[in-house]
Amino acid sequence: MIGSLINNHTPRLSKSKFVAGVQCLKRLYLQVFEPEEAADNTPGTQVLLEQGHAVGLEAQRAFPGGVLVGADHEHIADALKETALLIENRTVPAIFEAALEHNGVLVRVDILERLPRNRWRLIEVKSSTEIKEHYLYDVAIQKHVAVGSGLRIGPACLMYLNRDYTYDGKQYKPNKLFIIETLGPQIRRMEGDVSKLIRQQRRILRADEPPEIEPGAQCMKPVWCEFYDHCNDALPDAHVSELPRLTQAKLDALQDLGISTIHEIPESFPLSVIQRRICECVQAGRPWFGSGLKSDLARLRFPLKFMDFETFYPALPRYKGMWPYSHIPFQWSVHTVERPGADPRHDEFLAGDSSDPRRPFISALLKVLGRKGSVIVYNKAFESVRLRELSAWLPEFSKPIAGIQRRLWDLLPVISSNVYHPEFRGSFSIKAVLPALVPEMTYSGMEISAGDETGIAWDTLANGQLTDRRKEKLRRSLLAYCGQDTLAMVKVWQLLEGTSRQRVS
Repeated sequence: MIGSLINNHTPRLSKSKFVAGVQCLKRLYLQVFEPEEAADNTPGTQVLLEQGHAVGLEAQRAFPGGVLVGADHEHIADALKETALLIENRTVPAIFEAALEHNGVLVRVDILERLPRNRWRLIEVKSSTEIKEHYLYDVAIQKHVAVGSGLRIGPACLMYLNRDYTYDGKQYKPNKLFIIETLGPQIRRMEGDVSKLIRQQRRILRADEPPEIEPGAQCMKPVWCEFYDHCNDALPDAHVSELPRLTQAKLDALQDLGISTIHEIPESFPLSVIQRRICECVQAGRPWFGSGLKSDLARLRFPLKFMDFETFYPALPRYKGMWPYSHIPFQWSVHTVERPGADPRHDEFLAGDSSDPRRPFISALLKVLGRKGSVIVYNKAFESVRLRELSAWLPEFSKPIAGIQRRLWDLLPVISSNVYHPEFRGSFSIKAVLPALVPEMTYSGMEISAGDETGIAWDTLANGQLTDRRKEKLRRSLLAYCGQDTLAMVKVWQLLEGTSRQRVS
């Protein structure tokens, strides 16, 4: 009886709640009545919110003279009054964060631009570099409320970042940084659906219990639902979903057979070669090493340079020549094994402040890599693209960078083609491979234990207001994490090298 106990009337819908309800009605219900069940925001989520706010401020600069509605989301009545006064004031060319309400639905419009003949252009700002289908509902609900509240809306638009914009290192040019695209036909086709969806959502919010909705694709798309763990039970070890590239049809077929784990899959069930290999490995309970491992490893040339980069990719370009979501290379680690049997030597680089790190990054790296030997990475595409970008930004380094590119050797495909361990659990990430093959090494317990945390940590280190003690702790954590990545490759290579000398198939 949660709904009736908390509210004697249907709660007011907002833009964000409406969009949540479009994704899943149960998500909407839980947001309203059981918000404590939501997962806590991660540091990454907070960074996205902060970047979205920064992008919104830059978008406002494209409309000189525009006025921001100052009242926040906790003072809606004040925001509505302030918006109404600004609408009546014909000297105001644009209104930012306009508050509008119609029939129990409240929206805050990013930008309302005044047009001739008492018309308005409605603009939703996104920190994306492309239009995504679910953004249309953002715009559609705002237009529905704006029209319902008495405004004459002309174009309804989406304003998003221009991936082709190149920052000059001095000041953003909003008219080039953003693309404004009119969504007239798409939004007009959705008008009837919006009214139906509002009625449906209100009906759900008048219910005493959340709707019975089975977990499915809507739990992850278009965004990962904050109530995922509330609705989805933890999967058992060796769940069939650990088989890579398993189609929905095969998942459904296994479910029809009452099979939930890899241990239960019969030999007669159709699987791809790699799926069957993983199935047999898990069922046998021991690792598998392919016969091609020795020949793959034989292509390596000493000295071996095990290399890893860390980057941060803000929505707004940070330095000259960059574009939205350009990767800022701020850290590298290299472990060098000079000859067979030699102990690895470690070199590292970490930019310590907010100045452009690209030149010192590549200068220091080139000195450590030298001109000979294989440069070993895990998932070559990432480091290769970063090197190509550095070559374009700093053309004086293009020749030695090209030399590094030719020496790159990717450990990931060697493992995915020749190695499987039941503890990989369907993943060939180094985070899965390392503890399975080298149990004495693990990322658990490290202050920074995942790649998506490094950029946030570095941005905090370089730009945050931190005590010297906190800065030093964060610096050590970043160095430990990146160093762990390259040492992990050394340890895995050593194990594979020893295994390849044995007769294993």
